[in-house]
Amino acid sequence: MFEKNSLFLAPMESVTDCFYRELILKNYPDWDVLSCDFLRIPSTGIYPRKHILKHFGDSHYQNPIIRKKTIYQLLASPQSYIQETLEELEEMNFSWVDLNLGCPSKTVCKRQGGSYLLSNLVQLERMIKTMRSSFTKFLTVKMRVGFQDDKNFERCLKIFEDNGIEAITIHGRTREQLYKGKANWDYIKKAVNLVKVPVIGNGDINSYEDAQRIFDYTNCHSIMIGRGALGSPWLAKNIREKKDLQKEEIQQEREYFFQSYKKLLKHYNQNESLILRRFKGFARYMFGQDESDLKKRGLLLRSSNLNEFMLNL
Repeated sequence: MFEKNSLFLAPMESVTDCFYRELILKNYPDWDVLSCDFLRIPSTGIYPRKHILKHFGDSHYQNPIIRKKTIYQLLASPQSYIQETLEELEEMNFSWVDLNLGCPSKTVCKRQGGSYLLSNLVQLERMIKTMRSSFTKFLTVKMRVGFQDDKNFERCLKIFEDNGIEAITIHGRTREQLYKGKANWDYIKKAVNLVKVPVIGNGDINSYEDAQRIFDYTNCHSIMIGRGALGSPWLAKNIREKKDLQKEEIQQEREYFFQSYKKLLKHYNQNESLILRRFKGFARYMFGQDESDLKKRGLLLRSSNLNEFMLNL
């Protein structure tokens, strides 16, 4: 389904929608695999097909090449209509579905979704079996190493491999850690030695050098990048060209990204307040910690309108 050393753009809620993915596909085509932000499967009814399609993006759905390289990620709980949703995705000819087992949100975990499922292996295995029997195409999971601790890590891997999961993405933190400290790549390395399916490494990959280190250290099949890509959407290109950009080049890329995204969203009639809110979200990640970056980020986050933001950029 994907080649070794592939570069995955991680699913990020309220970020990797159709508009963002369209920008990435056009301007940063070095990403091999993209993912839509997760669809929350309800426990009170079944989504109509038009809702599933809207979440993915109609233009991307109509393009078989884009559809094939885009993961449709789901967030589900044991009570949700997961079987019916998977059957619908099968009928709609989606080629790749992924189950989110990494979301650390208190609300999500309280509803027994995301990383909570790593703490209840009976429910987890039942869900995986249901998904596998309902969807015949490529089925994967994205997980943390555990909920409160890592005691179930190896057992989770076995459940996935024994029940037909075809690739496993591992973020090297527990849910309790949230995004604190450094992601522990030892778990990725361990998984590579324990399972036969491809293992995709994830966590704290922010540069070409980081990508090279995680490949060398863990021998993982491929890598997935989330916050690092949010800060540097051009990161896949850096990795392909085996170099990290200099400060001047980074500034040029930032300006190019914001200008391109502004044109795209305006083309689709997105209002300026929405565009400004999204730009501020990106600005939180696109600047470092030195004095000049902190100053510029502060100016951008205080911008009261889109024109002011673009001038401060």
